[in-house]
Amino acid sequence: MTDFSQALQGKIDIITENWIEAVRSDEQIETAKQLTYTSVRDSLPIVLQAIVTMLSQSEESDIGTLVEESLEHGTVRAKQGYDAEEIAREYRLLRRVIFDALEPELLKGSAAEVSRAYRLIDAALDEVIADCFKTYTQARFQELQELHNQLQLTNQELTRLFRASQENLSHLAHELKTPLTSIIGYSELFLRQINNPRVKDSAPNLAHIDKVLSNGRRLLRLINDTLEISRYDAGRIKLQLSATNVRSAIGTVVEIIEPLAKEKNLEIVVECTPVLDQVMTDYLRLQQIITNLTSNAIRYTQAGTITIKTELLSDEQWSLCITDTGIGIASEDCDRIFQPYFRAGQLPGFWHS
Repeated sequence: MTDFSQALQGKIDIITENWIEAVRSDEQIETAKQLTYTSVRDSLPIVLQAIVTMLSQSEESDIGTLVEESLEHGTVRAKQGYDAEEIAREYRLLRRVIFDALEPELLKGSAAEVSRAYRLIDAALDEVIADCFKTYTQARFQELQELHNQLQLTNQELTRLFRASQENLSHLAHELKTPLTSIIGYSELFLRQINNPRVKDSAPNLAHIDKVLSNGRRLLRLINDTLEISRYDAGRIKLQLSATNVRSAIGTVVEIIEPLAKEKNLEIVVECTPVLDQVMTDYLRLQQIITNLTSNAIRYTQAGTITIKTELLSDEQWSLCITDTGIGIASEDCDRIFQPYFRAGQLPGFWHS
């Protein structure tokens, strides 16, 4: 009779080593590459020891240890910055490494013994994954609630500044209100769902939460950078020129405003010339321009498509064009659309920065 618990017991160290190597070699688990050996390993040896107990034919299943360690593991991974897909991939790798290590013993066991070993190991890993995602989700929702509160306070401050009619700060408020409102709305949706039993703690759902958090942090950095009023010199902005990837700048904006487009069933299409990856410009200001034009396009388009297109005109010139299938601007208003807060014809509230 093959004792798979003893086989696993003797291979805990090698399984741990092989798993850490597999995780660090996986190109889709970027976060692990920034952590120490100990941080990646976390509680894995304890989890493996609990599985040994479950495989033993003479001892009771150690579900309690599995639950406790996997709950803690989810919290740790959230603090380390893992996204949901990275955690899922870690466990898929662990399952493979365990069965690879036990392959010699599995080949010697009877059909009943092998079936039992597979069933118990799979059940244990399923329990670990479920509990890990449970605490990971809780940690993410707590972070989301904190970010939501910060964004609400910032939104209130921007509104106050806007109403104060301070020209420079009013411009700032206008540039940031649209993406800020979008992220607040998106985070409110997730926070309402936290107690909904129909919402599963699946990797896709958690990935959406990660996306909101990522964009929220990016927007807060944008706000902090822009609030450095010292950049204003005699009413003019000092540009911070650097080699900029235009495709990346557009992608960041699209991620932030995409919820607004989805609410109206609008499609955002990006046609970006690949060679525009080393353009000398101010990354922050470029994002502000793209955000303003695209958000206005979404606001005044009821159906169809928003297209963001870049084109290389010459060695020293390139163009950015944002088009939509909306109501457009009357020809007599075109000469004035770049006046601050100009309102075009029959479009109340339509303004350009």
